[in-house]
Amino acid sequence: MALFPLKPKVKNDKKTKKKKELTIPDIIAPAGLEIEQNYLKLENKFIRTYFIISYPESLNTGWLSPIINIDQMTDVSIFIHPVNTGLVLRKLRKKLAEVQAQIMEKEEKGLVRDPLLEAAYRNIEDLRDKLTQAREKIFNFGLYITIYGERLEELDKIESRIRSILETEMIYMKPALFRQKEGLNSSLPFLLDQLDISSPMNSSPLSTSFPFVSFDLTSNEGILYGLNRHNNSLVLFDRFSLENANTVIFGKSGSGKSYSVKLEVLRSLMLGIDVIIIDPENEYQYLAETCGGSFFKISLTSKHHINPFDLPLVGEDETPEDILRSNIINLIGLLRIMLGGLSPEEDAIIDKAVTETYASRDITPESDFSKITPPLMKDLGTILEHTEGGESLSTRLKKYTEGTYAGFLNNYTNVDMGAKLVVFNIRDMEKELRPIAMYIILHYIWNTIKSELKKRILIVDEAWWLMQHDDGASFLYGLAKRARKYYLGLTTITQDVNDFMKSTYGQPIISNSSLQLLLKQSPATIDIVKQTFNLTDQEKYLLLESDVGDGLFFAGLKHVAIKVVASYTEDQVITSDPEQLLAIKKAKEELAKEELTKE
Repeated sequence: MALFPLKPKVKNDKKTKKKKELTIPDIIAPAGLEIEQNYLKLENKFIRTYFIISYPESLNTGWLSPIINIDQMTDVSIFIHPVNTGLVLRKLRKKLAEVQAQIMEKEEKGLVRDPLLEAAYRNIEDLRDKLTQAREKIFNFGLYITIYGERLEELDKIESRIRSILETEMIYMKPALFRQKEGLNSSLPFLLDQLDISSPMNSSPLSTSFPFVSFDLTSNEGILYGLNRHNNSLVLFDRFSLENANTVIFGKSGSGKSYSVKLEVLRSLMLGIDVIIIDPENEYQYLAETCGGSFFKISLTSKHHINPFDLPLVGEDETPEDILRSNIINLIGLLRIMLGGLSPEEDAIIDKAVTETYASRDITPESDFSKITPPLMKDLGTILEHTEGGESLSTRLKKYTEGTYAGFLNNYTNVDMGAKLVVFNIRDMEKELRPIAMYIILHYIWNTIKSELKKRILIVDEAWWLMQHDDGASFLYGLAKRARKYYLGLTTITQDVNDFMKSTYGQPIISNSSLQLLLKQSPATIDIVKQTFNLTDQEKYLLLESDVGDGLFFAGLKHVAIKVVASYTEDQVITSDPEQLLAIKKAKEELAKEELTKE
């Protein structure tokens, strides 16, 4: 809100017969300003300005932070006027003589010593020494707070909150009675101190009033996540600087989840970080094509395949036996999802059959995994068919080896993860197969990550698909726990908070994620989100009323209200808005037509 001089309506000049030219203030200035003794009314807004009249003997660092970050519309203006040091020293010398005379007078009369006088003497002496040595300077410090509301009652409530915050620090304020207009002008960015009410203050206590020590997530490294809605500072952060680089993102459909993630991906790629994405809705294809990444479609009819029996190369701190055992355990988890659960007896049969399937290709803990040809799902079916008690399991597995689903699970791997950005798309995968596809892709990605240590981000969009099954949720939780060891940041995205939190692994995954981004929430799930993240009522309502791309950003113990912002060029690459996408498509078609015409 800004205050501009109110000018009369433009009318014809009788002498010149010409109209005066309209200026910008004429156009955007409010219709009128009502001035009362303790408030202003600017159109439908009530405004009141306060000034600080008293400070305690000492101030705590960041005492102004609660006012800067209060969830109300406020303007805070700080005026710092330097004072001539020589003039101050003369006044201090005179004041010191007065205090010393009072102390001596009390001593001559035999009165009990006055601790306040002695403390004042020591403080003045200390300040004189610092001023003389140029370690401190004196300033006149003016602080004005302007609040806004729809009603006078609202102003009174805001005033009460601010008073209680300040008075806990022994700081007192007063309204600018009969000077509200000057107060508003002093609070607006005109560089005008029309109130001219200040208190003398030396450098040390004055430094505690620095306004941007509050909820601030600005660092010298990392990427720009957005703007801090509390104070318009930058949320600039390196996720790999925390105890782990994992992130969870919750938000309803259309809240800006994918937009925020794609912006992070784009900026992370510029820092040389590799990014791998599991894309359930084909939202990352254009990003991959624009950035020169790889885009793999995983479906029943796709030409891209992943063999779940693949084994990674042996790492420096691993043994072939550990890798083979781990892969067998993960395969059993996959088969539980595929076959709709296993009884204890079936579990034991599957365990034995998977081991024998590897052995049928001469794969044992003593093998060189770089020279092997892994088995296929049909090989497991053959082993089960000839295993006592495995006939029914073999029959249930046939739809994945001989039936409709054979093209998906029964082929050798032919995808290459050498690009900086790799996207696995499962949009065309049948609904019941999506959890299986996500599990297989994650397992393949995890094996690749373990094979070569690199700075990477792994993004699992719509993670609730995998969280529906205990084995899938357990595998995702295992990734979250072990990611840091392999220089990996796991990003888990979901719009179905309810399903995510129903899993026994939902809360542990959040606990193992140092970064959390909460975007606009639906009323049906907001209470779960509030309880999970220990939100205040104000933060709850902020998430309910947020615009697209607005929300709460948590980094360790800090959190701020964030607004995700992108440049025009970035927006053209990452937008998911159908209207924008159609416009971009149309522009490309017109450009192609123009090129054809030129030819």
